[in-house]
Amino acid sequence: MVNLTEKNVPTDFDPVKKKGLKWAADLGSKAYGGPVVAGGKVFIGTNNDNPRNPKLTGDKGVLMCFRESDGKFLWQAVHDKLAAGRVNDWPREGICSSPVVKGNRLYYVSNRCQVVCADVEGDQEKQEAKILWTIDMIKELGVFPHNLATCSPLIVNDRLFVITSNGVDEGHINIPAPEAPSFLCIDISDPKQGKVKWASKIPGLNIMHGQWSNPVYAEPNQKPMIIFPGGDGWVYAFKADSDKEELLWRFDCNPKKAVYRLGGKGTKNDFVSTPIVWENKLYIGVGQDPEHDEGVGHLWCIDITKEPKSKDKDVSSELLVDGSVSPPKTKANPESALVWHFGGEDPVPKDLARNYVFGRTLSTCAVHDGLLYTCELAGWVHCLDAKTGKEYWNHDMSAACWSSPYWVDGKFFMGNDDGNLLVFKHGKEKEILAEIDMKGKVRATPVAVNSTLFVMTENKLHAFGKK
Repeated sequence: MVNLTEKNVPTDFDPVKKKGLKWAADLGSKAYGGPVVAGGKVFIGTNNDNPRNPKLTGDKGVLMCFRESDGKFLWQAVHDKLAAGRVNDWPREGICSSPVVKGNRLYYVSNRCQVVCADVEGDQEKQEAKILWTIDMIKELGVFPHNLATCSPLIVNDRLFVITSNGVDEGHINIPAPEAPSFLCIDISDPKQGKVKWASKIPGLNIMHGQWSNPVYAEPNQKPMIIFPGGDGWVYAFKADSDKEELLWRFDCNPKKAVYRLGGKGTKNDFVSTPIVWENKLYIGVGQDPEHDEGVGHLWCIDITKEPKSKDKDVSSELLVDGSVSPPKTKANPESALVWHFGGEDPVPKDLARNYVFGRTLSTCAVHDGLLYTCELAGWVHCLDAKTGKEYWNHDMSAACWSSPYWVDGKFFMGNDDGNLLVFKHGKEKEILAEIDMKGKVRATPVAVNSTLFVMTENKLHAFGKK
């Protein structure tokens, strides 16, 4: 994630001593959605372990709204848990969707697998949300979310793009709803109700586990496309302004020899991170549910200007020739969109604890000035040449990482599960400018707005800057 606007973003602050602290607000016990700052308000997703309304107790998903200037609590949307339990709605995870705001409306996906449209002002007297409309993806579309519906929706003009989180059942073998959509294009031009314009059931029976990534929009050569990371480990690009599902290309982000095994013991992955686009190149790293632990991963750079002539629109680096042998027989794809690849097995491992170059990741890359920053689940931060994939430096935070690098004002911020927020100087040589103890896991990505840095731990939202 890159912010080219903000300047004078603070790096010298302390949440305990309240140094540089403008305000702080209590959240639930876990908070992963946001922070999103828009129109003088801050929106976050959390759980109900610290109820704002004493009449609404128990495990629930909560979207909270605070005033940006002083952190005053304004309103909240509270959603009951699904009756099916953890297979569809994991306990105490709250709302993981980061809302998107357009005008006086915000859109998010609730823990109940609903696309929700709400008024940004809410009912501040009652401190309640004003829900304008919903689309129940379970009841209306037959979706079976695995563990939790998490997508952070994307708006392009009057269209809202959503990944449904359709996945496997509790036994992790069967896919209860292979015909249900995994990806939606919703028409939001009618203020009274969103309507599904088109839907894609890709990848259907090829879903490995869940689908917890987010879509991204790009316009290579003035051709609008929406890009969807699927639960089969493939990235799909669709025509963004079409009134029907139109596949432009697809790319396999796993080597053909990779194998998926339950519990994360295999070498085949899907996605938790969100793809980004820079100079008509798409960057994404593969990963799995963090409960599956660490493992071999891959980081891909894909040319999104490719226009394949093949019927299946495959622009992967290799094509499968014979899958009945081990390892499978492959050949180079003449229509490949691969620019570079970083990761895979390390033939000469330097670390006895791992035999691969790059591990599974939950992090969304940040690219600026030709430098790419990312981090593995294991806590290894990497700086690469965005055009070639050459590694300039890495850093072991010695802590798990669910967060993403946030570049702003000549530096980037990186949080981890030890509660530390590291600040790195932008450049080809590693330089750590600061390391702040946030006294709580930093799993959400920081955000800078109006010279204020918003940092969210699992149970508290902080605003750092000049008062």
